[in-house]
Amino acid sequence: MDKPILDCLIIGGGPAGLTAAIYLARFHLDIMVVDGGKSRASWIPCTRNVSGFPDGVEGTELLRLMRDQACKYGAKIKSEFVTRLELDHETGLFTATWGSGEANARTILIATGIANRAPAMDEELHDDALARGLIRYCPICDGYEVTDKRVGVIGSDSHGVAEALFIRSFTADVTLIAPDKSLRLKPEDNKKLKDAGIECVDGPAEAVAISSNGITVDTAEGHYTFDSIYPALGSDTHTQLAEMVGATLASDRCISCDDHLRTSVPGLYAAGDVVHGLDQISHAMGEGGVAATTIRNDLAKRRPLWREPAGEAADA
Repeated sequence: MDKPILDCLIIGGGPAGLTAAIYLARFHLDIMVVDGGKSRASWIPCTRNVSGFPDGVEGTELLRLMRDQACKYGAKIKSEFVTRLELDHETGLFTATWGSGEANARTILIATGIANRAPAMDEELHDDALARGLIRYCPICDGYEVTDKRVGVIGSDSHGVAEALFIRSFTADVTLIAPDKSLRLKPEDNKKLKDAGIECVDGPAEAVAISSNGITVDTAEGHYTFDSIYPALGSDTHTQLAEMVGATLASDRCISCDDHLRTSVPGLYAAGDVVHGLDQISHAMGEGGVAATTIRNDLAKRRPLWREPAGEAADA
């Protein structure tokens, strides 16, 4: 017996993938979400940037509500990690494989996001610090939460400088710490930091530990304690599955897409942080809606998506 063919398989169950699932399910399409459980949204102790939650919402709760909403309209969700994606160029069908099975689909939406590079520290300690707001990764999301607090930024070169300067608009107490031996700064960056009153500390940042009054970074110049630290160490975009079927990447290693979030491979779409743009929940949700609508309209070009009369659909 031939396996059923999904209209769309969504890989990744973060804000982009789940928004797309809600849209596609409400378009009466046969869809599935396969999620490895690594969405960065799940890290957020409380986000106050999502409209409709004036007192904020925990990241895991937001994802739960979105999953419930998608399932209410017929989406299927599997907690699995997709390890392989293949494209049959003759049929145009995709096959996604994970530990306990596989699925065939007419279209694929990649919503696998990115992973922030963490400072060198025990994983459990890192997760505890993250839950308590001692470690933060997105000053756009939560810079407001560190207003007038002591903040350390672990980073070097232009990325670390830019993050420290951004946070300076929330607090006057900002310190930039090199993750390795010394800060590699251009003369113009040195001037910007000096003008902003940002202290600079050479590394290496040898250890990060939770202390009684905050979070402490050990450096070659001594111990520095902060209310929060922001690691500005870069990130890794999860493009491996898209690359398996030949998708083109942009110069920043994100998946290259057109304005409607089509990739260079027909039938393959991408949305959220895996695509170049503002790494924000609201932006990911918007891209999920755009991608889902594009997928629906592209499928409608292949075959009619007309609804059967209610009586005939029930009889069938």
